[in-house]
Amino acid sequence: MPQLSLKARALRYLSTREHSRLELGRKLARYAEEGEDVEAVLDFLEKNNWLSQERFAEALVHRKAGRYGNSRVVAELQNHGVGGEALAELKSGLAETELARAKEVWRRKFGKVAQDAAERAKQMRFLLQRGFSQRAVRAAMQGGADEDDAG
Repeated sequence: MPQLSLKARALRYLSTREHSRLELGRKLARYAEEGEDVEAVLDFLEKNNWLSQERFAEALVHRKAGRYGNSRVVAELQNHGVGGEALAELKSGLAETELARAKEVWRRKFGKVAQDAAERAKQMRFLLQRGFSQRAVRAAMQGGADEDDAG
């Protein structure tokens, strides 16, 4: 089987899902032979809009936000090299929906308000490990929909 060029390999990766520049660079570096410039390939892909940090970030948020809290999603974005203004925008969008997402995750996993301290601690630990804020966890564990969430 002939060896794929870095560009062909990159396009194959991008055809399955969006990748961050950092992630794709790591994957391609494993296959780069002497004299091949991974950064030049990444620049070419970005110039042709085949590689987009914005699309990657939106896709990651879309994939993870339904199951995880803000801190977990933001940490993953940072691990993939998303930062600056793009990260600030995504953080603010996540903050607006964290309460509702925490309630939905709690409802799917538990569905009923804890009856004792041990069960309450278990529910709280679960949501905190998922990256939800203390405020969102407390609100979610009340069960049902809060009237003051309407706005």
